[in-house]
Parts: sequence; structure tokens; C-alpha cells
Amino acid sequence: MLKLQAHSVTEDETGIRLDRWFKRHFPALSHVKLQKMLRKGEVRVDGKRARASDRLIAGQSIRVPPQAAQATVEAPKIEVKDKARAAAQIKKFVLYEDDDVIALNKPPGLAVQGGTGLRENLDEMLVGLARPGEKKPKLVHRLDRDTSGVLLVARTTNAAMKLTASFRDRKTQKIYWAVTAGVPQLAKGRIDAPLVKQGEIMKIAETEDEEKEAKSAITLYQVMESAKGLAAFVALWPVTGRTHQLRVHMAYTGTPILGDRLYGGKESKALPMNEIGKGLHLHARQLIIPHPRRGTIDVVAPLPPEMRKTWNWFGFDPSADTDFSEA
Repeated sequence: MLKLQAHSVTEDETGIRLDRWFKRHFPALSHVKLQKMLRKGEVRVDGKRARASDRLIAGQSIRVPPQAAQATVEAPKIEVKDKARAAAQIKKFVLYEDDDVIALNKPPGLAVQGGTGLRENLDEMLVGLARPGEKKPKLVHRLDRDTSGVLLVARTTNAAMKLTASFRDRKTQKIYWAVTAGVPQLAKGRIDAPLVKQGEIMKIAETEDEEKEAKSAITLYQVMESAKGLAAFVALWPVTGRTHQLRVHMAYTGTPILGDRLYGGKESKALPMNEIGKGLHLHARQLIIPHPRRGTIDVVAPLPPEMRKTWNWFGFDPSADTDFSEA
């Protein structure tokens, strides 16, 4: 029998409408049924009645009634026969684990959550990391499908709430490595450019109306190495965690991330595209975050094969130390 569920709002879900949150997590639940549940008070946010248009904040708890969970039977799921394969596959991604958290090195091309046309996603594969008698680990943040690197999941609800709060309160340091087409004009800097959604992509807010809808977005960056003005190895720290933030901000500087089909880095005539690695050159290299119960988690993810190929071709240092302490 299905029971009430409680879900924590993750950092990257801050600001989205409640109805859009349900569409993301329970795609088979119709808008009409959701509205009926809201009118009856069956859906609660932090224990209070809510409206479909309410904007969510990281760390909030959403109570999901059984009939909403029942609607997910139409959403793609990993069948029982595939669980062993999922377990074998996802265990290869583990960088660190304990009784509270698991750090994974997500490969590029693997979606974190399901969607139309996706055969598999990491969230469904997490069942392979559940210990006997335990529930599937919970996502506490996300990475774009084409971005690789450190992704943290929680084994318990308590750990999920504390980790989500750390992301929300910006008690984390997330370091990304990227290769840009061209070299940023300044060796290091701060990009403070609010972002607004336009269709399926994000853009820098330019008009007065866009600025009203935009969300603050701040990125710190350092050029680690450059290759004769053609490309650069850049370390990035997204102080805020907006959708596609790093990709939009680097394109804004005139040096888009290599392999970025959405924001101008698809190809570069000045670079040997057939010799360097393929795909989006954006990697979540390091995550530093308070542990839910003790000390600090500090995890580093090695580069994926295609990015290693690019590093080798340019002669970039794959073991470079990134230091934003003076930022």
C-alpha cells in the first residue's frame, strides 16, 4: 500500500513553481488532479496549505499524498530484472560512501532524472546502492546531462535535509573544470550577471522586464592554463547554483565552453576538433561540504575519458590544484 511521502526541495529547484515541481517528479499526475489535491489540502509545503503557483525554496518539505505517488506508475522505471545491472553499473561511479552520504562521479551523457526520450537516468539507478532494508538514496542536487563529475546523494532523509540546507545556505564550495574556446581577457575574475529563462535556455537579463524576472547569478573563475590564445583550462566556482549558469556566464565573456551546443561552443574553426575530446567540456571537479553529522566532505572526481583526451592534446595539467582562497 502506498503511503504519504515527504520530499525535500533541492538547491537547484529553488524558485520553481510547485506545479512544475510535481511535473518534474510525478510526470503522470495531471494538472487537474494536482489542483484538486491542493484545494483539499492534501499537498502540504512545510506543513502548510499551498497553491500551484507557489515558488519553492531549497530545504522545504513537500508532503505528497498516495494518489500522486500512484500516478508515477506511468513514468519510466527500472524493471526488477534490470536492478542487478543498475547496481553493477552505478557502483563503478562511487568515489566515497559512508552511512549518510555517497559521492558519485557521474559520466557525461547520463541524465540525473528521467524525461521524455531517455532510456535510463541516474535517479532510477540509485536503487542499486540501497542497502538491505533501506530505501533508495536521495538526490540532493543535480548536474546537467552532459556535465560530468561529483554528484552527492543521501542515504537517509535526515542527511538529505542537512545537505540540502548546506547547498541552500551556500556552505559549499563547488569547483568545476572547463575548457573554453578562446581565452578569457582577465586571468581571474567575478561574473555577476543575473539569469532569466527564455524558452528552454537561460540568458543574461538585458531588458527591464527581464531583470524583474531574473535570478542573481555569480561565478568566480581562474584561467589555469592557456594554449596560444586558442583555448583555456579554466576553473570555475558557481557561488550561486542557477540552471546552466557556468555555460551562460562563460559564453557571456566571449569564451564559451568547448562542446556547448546551446551556448556557442559547438565547434571552433581554430581548433582541431577531430583530434581533441568530444562533448561538453565541463566537469564538476571538487565538492567541499559539511558532513551531515561530523567534519567535512571533500571529494575530487577524475576527468572523464574525452576530457582527458583534450587535456593530453593541449598538455594541460590533469592534477592541477585550484585555489579560490583569495577570491
